[in-house]
Amino acid sequence: MLVRAASPGQDENFERLDVNLANSIRLVDYVPTGANFLEDAKAGFSRPQKTLPCKYFYDERGSGLFSKICKLDEYYLARTEISIMHAHAPEMGEAIGPGCALIEYGIGSALKTRILLEHLEDPVACIPVDISRQYLLRSASELEKDYPEIEFIPVCTNFSEPFEVPKTRAEPTRAIAYFSGSTIGNLSPTEAAGLFGNMAKTCGSGGGLLIGIDLIKDVALLEAAYNDSQGVTAEFNKNILIRMNRELGANFDPKKFDHLAFYNEAECRIESHLVSRVAQRVCLGDDEFSFLKGETIHSENSQKYDIEEFSAFAAKCGFLRERAWTDSEEMFAVLFLSLE
Repeated sequence: MLVRAASPGQDENFERLDVNLANSIRLVDYVPTGANFLEDAKAGFSRPQKTLPCKYFYDERGSGLFSKICKLDEYYLARTEISIMHAHAPEMGEAIGPGCALIEYGIGSALKTRILLEHLEDPVACIPVDISRQYLLRSASELEKDYPEIEFIPVCTNFSEPFEVPKTRAEPTRAIAYFSGSTIGNLSPTEAAGLFGNMAKTCGSGGGLLIGIDLIKDVALLEAAYNDSQGVTAEFNKNILIRMNRELGANFDPKKFDHLAFYNEAECRIESHLVSRVAQRVCLGDDEFSFLKGETIHSENSQKYDIEEFSAFAAKCGFLRERAWTDSEEMFAVLFLSLE
């Protein structure tokens, strides 16, 4: 069965499709109906510092490459957060309480989701939200098989924009947003505040947020995590060029761009760029854009945080810190924040 429905707050270039899949999972799919990717790319390339939104990293190939990155020796973030989850998930479950609806922003491979679900008391539903439809459906289907008592309703959309949360069969005691992987670090402070505002409206009074943040640390360790020796991160960064060739009819030659990632100490963030190796011109739709040798496309930020400063920022958005868990070396933190 396919149901088309209006989506209050969602971008007008998307329409909502409710799809009942064969395995009983109901997918809510905000299908793009306009040339959003092309418009965003052209707008970014028209700026003095060329940019691309990092949300376009996550097609099926990009999501697969990111899963490989999470297993790399240099990429401490994933394994450190997982170690925190293993050590403290029972306390997280206690803080969340019984009968919740878990709304996960960016489910990926769902490994951390599983750890959390194992320690939640009688959760009524899990609503994973991700922009990569293939990964979202795969993860949701595997979870549904292993947790048949929980209702899974995947939502395919760009979670940085407002979206309508589907109604669950059972009424939850509270709604809890789950945002792992320090993905919040990809957003500017203004974007992060906007997302927190959307989460607050989604979860409502009495709701909460479980969130992972990467902490400020040694620069060499930070830069190694985004410049791995196997070149997987470079391949991940360049994949957005390949995606533009495939989906937008562009003519990028990825071999003419290098991956660059460095720590911007003044902004407390890793910046990822694609550096043009030569002077070149690239077609994108009906337009053509020139690149000087050494000119960059700023493709992603990865903000690093201080727990107290992050907590103060979250409090301004209505989320009050209740608990914070870190690893023994204080490289990463998972925070539980509540809404009044």
